[in-house]
Amino acid sequence: MPVAEFVLVYSTFPDRDSALKVGESLVRAHLAACANILAPQTSVYVWDGQLTSAEEVAVLIKTRASLADAVITAARAAHPYTTPCFLILPVMGGDRDYLAWLRAQTEP
Repeated sequence: MPVAEFVLVYSTFPDRDSALKVGESLVRAHLAACANILAPQTSVYVWDGQLTSAEEVAVLIKTRASLADAVITAARAAHPYTTPCFLILPVMGGDRDYLAWLRAQTEP
């Protein structure tokens, strides 16, 4: 399988404001080209031994694979959860013009 140049870093936040704060800081720092803050969702999981459900906001952070670790480090520092979700999802293709824009937005 070819190595992906770009990735989506998936994360969840307790509310739109905290997601927006992290997304804006990543874009300002050129660590991400874009952060899509999705509508509230209901998450079901076990925490501290208890079945839990909570409303959360998902965020898709579009960046270069080479920046994924820096994105997670920066996002973790401002994240309100003690154990935040960060998943790196490879992007194996896409519109050439869009990928060029993503590349340009994540240059130092």
